[in-house]
Amino acid sequence: MLSTGEEATSPNVLFIFTDDQNAELVGALGNPHIQTPNIDRLVREGTAFTNAYIMGASSPGVCLPSRAMLLTGRSLWNIENQGIWSYEISEKNKTLPEVFRAGGHLTFVVGKNDPGRTGHIGRAYTHGGRMLLQGMSNQYNVPVIEFRKDGNYSEARPVRIRGLHSAEMYADDTVAFIKEHAGSHHPFYAYVAFQTPHDPWQAPEEYHAMYDPENIPLPAAFMPEHPFDNGMLDVRDEMLLPHPRTPEAVRKATADYYATMTHTDAQIGRILEALEKSGQYENTIIVFSSDNGYAVGRHGLIGKQNLYEHAVRMPLIFAGPGIPKGETRAHLCYINDLYPTLCDLLGFPVPETVDFKSLAPVIENAAAIHREHLYFAFMSWQRAIRNERYKLIEYAVDGTRHTQLFDLKQDPDELTNLATEPTHQTILTALRELLKTERIRLNDGNSTSEFTTQQGVNFWSAY
Repeated sequence: MLSTGEEATSPNVLFIFTDDQNAELVGALGNPHIQTPNIDRLVREGTAFTNAYIMGASSPGVCLPSRAMLLTGRSLWNIENQGIWSYEISEKNKTLPEVFRAGGHLTFVVGKNDPGRTGHIGRAYTHGGRMLLQGMSNQYNVPVIEFRKDGNYSEARPVRIRGLHSAEMYADDTVAFIKEHAGSHHPFYAYVAFQTPHDPWQAPEEYHAMYDPENIPLPAAFMPEHPFDNGMLDVRDEMLLPHPRTPEAVRKATADYYATMTHTDAQIGRILEALEKSGQYENTIIVFSSDNGYAVGRHGLIGKQNLYEHAVRMPLIFAGPGIPKGETRAHLCYINDLYPTLCDLLGFPVPETVDFKSLAPVIENAAAIHREHLYFAFMSWQRAIRNERYKLIEYAVDGTRHTQLFDLKQDPDELTNLATEPTHQTILTALRELLKTERIRLNDGNSTSEFTTQQGVNFWSAY
């Protein structure tokens, strides 16, 4: 671990966080059809976790609970949320940037920052750029709020920035911050929260020209429709493409999704270049991840309101001083594990309120043990658990139950349901028992939030 007592050598942290980027949108991690040269660089220069997940969501807007968990280190059932579309970060839960601020870092924020708008930003950050304090917007017509030193956003009203792409705007502000503080003896923590590749999938024409829909392969899990009601087939995301899904529509959407991601990657490259020119690149820990994934035609779905791999598995990359170069880790983890991980890497004590587990031992030693299984939930309809090989998803929707069991080692696209196979009944029974055990351990149905509690009660009473 690195000492925080030596201000001149304490590393900076650059945390780059995208929106709706599933794990397949990184070229260097196995997708030859997308161009992400700057994220690929981080893969080469750091350690990438290939089984990093979110815990799920208690809201159709998955980004809200995902980002709240990320910032607080609290699990899905221990976030204090006010309702289905609103999450309040309580002062008793110290956020990750607050830890860095208390430790002497300059803390910078830019981009999409919806959770905790009533107080978290003011408590956590000393510097900032333009912020989107809502879920989404047109990429070329963004309602932003300028960072305020006094931290008071109660009367702040957004101003629309027209004609400048959101990713370019956030990169502009980050580059300006890096240049301004190039000579500072204070280390910094910079949280750069892009609102892309979330739809609308918009990018300059040159990026769309890079991807011909006719050359985009259909995903292996392409289906015209989901095989049964999962509880959320009529949400906004599922209306982005017509029913039934057609190969042509999915290829076009995928091409636009890729173009938006490649444009975002180029803005990440601008930030990395500015960091190099400032002389701070070698003394900066860079973390890259995303808030949730996206289906784009897989299993007949478009969005992220489900528990398939394409919705809950994200990229997670660490690079910088003390991080092994060009290595991967297949350990099961949550992206929220990065909160205690960064605390450990910088030598900061982990707040007692943090529920997640540090990846620092795994980064240092590939043989270290982290988690044996992961538990997932989506609202009051879906629960899942996976171990190193198998994944169980249970559905309870309007009195109807469905069960899916997948062998992720043999079937990573989750195409073959083994739940009724006689040879897999022992595994099915064991995972169901583990699901129930983890439900109790993780507070599902018995949390501090009345809203989240009721969702758990509704699922388990139906189950």
